[in-house]
Amino acid sequence: MTDIHPLRADAQRNRERILAAAEEVFVARGAGASLEDVAKRAGVGIGTLYRRFPTRDALLAATYSDRFLSFAQASRERSAGLDPASGVRAYLEELALHTSVYRGLAASLGTVLQVGTPGCHATTEEGLRLLDHAQKAGAIRPDITLDDLVYVVTAISLAAEGDDSPKSRIAHLVSLFLDGISVR
Repeated sequence: MTDIHPLRADAQRNRERILAAAEEVFVARGAGASLEDVAKRAGVGIGTLYRRFPTRDALLAATYSDRFLSFAQASRERSAGLDPASGVRAYLEELALHTSVYRGLAASLGTVLQVGTPGCHATTEEGLRLLDHAQKAGAIRPDITLDDLVYVVTAISLAAEGDDSPKSRIAHLVSLFLDGISVR
């Protein structure tokens, strides 16, 4: 979520402290951690937190935005050397892996991506680009939407949570899904 007007210096400091505190709390306790704990760690009142971030999803998206930006850029660079179906496969696998940074993030991935931070936009645009490319190449069915892909990443991420080797589990589940949506 971006503000139209620049923040006052004290408000900007509060925002930065909230984001730093949220990062620490979400990494330690997961995406469902108490927002009161975030406010306390940031040294601000809960009202200040909610003025900057009216929902948990808004705070999650803002805290994760830079990671989403890096993810989208890496996906774009990686996909240049891949066929269209492999580009979608890599995107899905990496997005599922990214949700494991904050335990519980997978459950709200779809709503977090809709918040509108630069990272959310970049991740969504990259997914749309890869899906469109794969559909135009005839590699993925034309009735598949980005929402379908996000739902599947959510399900795969939830299934892999707590797995001893999430990367191999995610790759296996993505393969099962892509076998079902591939054009034969």
